[in-house]
Amino acid sequence: MTVVQLGTGTPEIAIVGGVHGDEPCGVRAVERLLEEEPALKRPVKFVIANERALENGVRYIDEDLNRAFPGNPEADTHEGRLAATLQEELEHCLTFSMHSTQSHAEPFAIVNELSQTARDICPQLPVTSLVETGPYAEGRLFSEIETIEVECGLQGSEAAAENADRLTRAFLTAVGALPGDTVRRELPVFELVDKIKKDAADHYEVFVENFERVEAGDPFAAADGTPQVANDPFYPVLMSPYGYRDVFGYTARKLETIAGSTVAD
Repeated sequence: MTVVQLGTGTPEIAIVGGVHGDEPCGVRAVERLLEEEPALKRPVKFVIANERALENGVRYIDEDLNRAFPGNPEADTHEGRLAATLQEELEHCLTFSMHSTQSHAEPFAIVNELSQTARDICPQLPVTSLVETGPYAEGRLFSEIETIEVECGLQGSEAAAENADRLTRAFLTAVGALPGDTVRRELPVFELVDKIKKDAADHYEVFVENFERVEAGDPFAAADGTPQVANDPFYPVLMSPYGYRDVFGYTARKLETIAGSTVAD
């Protein structure tokens, strides 16, 4: 794990990339900012997390780091030990953690709960939606540390790397670390309700778009040609044929639409 601070004083803000080794977009955003060394108005801690997984081009070495928190310094797994170290490093910091996905090209934010901080900051980011994990936060970084996660785009794409850079700069502006103004957006908020399980099969299909309402009776996915049909209306989130081993994604409900406030220099 690499940790670099820009700015003087004790950081209350942290930027994290590379939680998953097959998602390099956040690492590129961190490296670009470290190379530029912008004049920050607040000290910021920059972290590249799972360097061993990044070097090997894999999601994780022993277990998913973003399911391993709070971790344990004596854990048998690399990620279990790393989770404890990373959590200690981020203590007392509002953290911005960058990821990418196989399910959705447009950036969106994910939080543990719809806190006042999330309400203030997320509408100032160039994201299309905000997702509250509800019961699915266990083991994730934001179950232990106040964190805004962002899915920057499609895994491995150049667009995801560019989005990660824009998102990081918008976040740093929103929290007053970079000078300038943010743009306020109306942001729909979704809450995860249930996992959409998928049976073992050779071929999977998804027929719906993330964040677009699926009506009761609509087929939304298939395993080896056998369709799954919605029993009740829902909004799909993180839905893709091959993104997860045993689930297609999640059902969600739409909670509300929020708007942030502009932060001026």
